[in-house]
Amino acid sequence: MNDFIVIGGGIAGTAAGARLSELGRVTLLESESALGYHASGRSAALFEQYYGLPSTRALSAASRDYHMTANGGVLSPRGLMLVGGPDREDVFDADRKTMNLEPMSMDDARAMVPILSPEKVTRAAYRDDVWDIDTDLLIQNFARDIRANGQVITGAPVQAITRTPTGWHVTAKGQVYEAKTLVNAAGAWVDEIAKLAGITPLGIQPYRRSMARIPAPGDHDISTWPMIFASGDAWYAKPDAGALLVSPSEEDPMPPHDAWADDMVLAEGLARYEDMVSEPVTRMISSWAGLRSFAPDRNLVIGPSVQDPGFVWMAGQGGYGFQTAPAASQLLADLVGGRQSVLDARTIAALRPDRFA
Repeated sequence: MNDFIVIGGGIAGTAAGARLSELGRVTLLESESALGYHASGRSAALFEQYYGLPSTRALSAASRDYHMTANGGVLSPRGLMLVGGPDREDVFDADRKTMNLEPMSMDDARAMVPILSPEKVTRAAYRDDVWDIDTDLLIQNFARDIRANGQVITGAPVQAITRTPTGWHVTAKGQVYEAKTLVNAAGAWVDEIAKLAGITPLGIQPYRRSMARIPAPGDHDISTWPMIFASGDAWYAKPDAGALLVSPSEEDPMPPHDAWADDMVLAEGLARYEDMVSEPVTRMISSWAGLRSFAPDRNLVIGPSVQDPGFVWMAGQGGYGFQTAPAASQLLADLVGGRQSVLDARTIAALRPDRFA
């Protein structure tokens, strides 16, 4: 028998499995043919520790050293720029303060990103301590830790879950797996997994976020450009392997599914982007969408269920899964193992599932 079965092979599940492998044998079950297939494979992959609610920022801050140093580190410099126009200056100011950015001159902003429209972009702010995350490397590092004391099984959608006197029976890929503790890290499907296990769902809601990949604007070398956010969350853009990723930054509620981009939403988002730059979008190389899943209060959900301490939630990562993964998974292992966490009591209380009781 396993000590732990983890359902879900995205960043939440692989990180949780890696930390729990220090406490016992782990089997991770992933329904798709590869790890990180859904939301984790469609992430903007940015480490920005002032992003999100206070509990999320605490997890990000506690994850920074791991991201920087563990297994040689997974971060590379990117930087973050906020841009805004002459209208709604109050929105720009609020975003700048929330993101802890320093105002910069428009000459400096255009030296960094030369396509910013002089007429439409009249304010900018910046911070350089923001990094790209090598998301594939991070997932594979965690998966390696699991395999050192367990197994990772892909192509294994969960079909049934049964509570037993000693733990759980999970049927997947026609085989029954047994464990004392079940960890629900199934992303957009966490409430569906809870139902299979006889646990009350928490109301985790997936929201679609789309992305377009376009050629480098005006054939510029964009490798050193920062991540760019338009104030009011109108769009964001990020260099990626010689091309530019542009998102309309939408948040449309969806059922759990293999998401795809909505053409009209992409077109509207690209139009908002084009309105603030001097280079038109000539074509789209590709597009995709992912589901960012949130609890009703937007805090992550980490820890044992109130109904059954053998059922453990690792859910509601939203858009913060990668940047919070080291600390979030360590908290989960500390709660399961009865150990003291480095996080403060207020942060832990904001994350625990019993806040919904």
